[in-house]
Amino acid sequence: MYVCLCHGVTDHDIRRAAEAGCGSLAELTMRTGLGSGCGSCGELASEILGEAKGRELPLAVFAAAA
Repeated sequence: MYVCLCHGVTDHDIRRAAEAGCGSLAELTMRTGLGSGCGSCGELASEILGEAKGRELPLAVFAAAA
């Protein structure tokens, strides 16, 4: 499913990034552009990345952008 419509990032893209070592939303944004548009995808992206990494991640990047 698409998580970030602004940049066409899917849940599979997020999981692949996590498998490749991406450990934060800031890094995910740098790799994919996710969250740098409207920012409404932040919460779901955080959940998916956290599940893939086995932990909960903060939303610091998106809180600062909002």
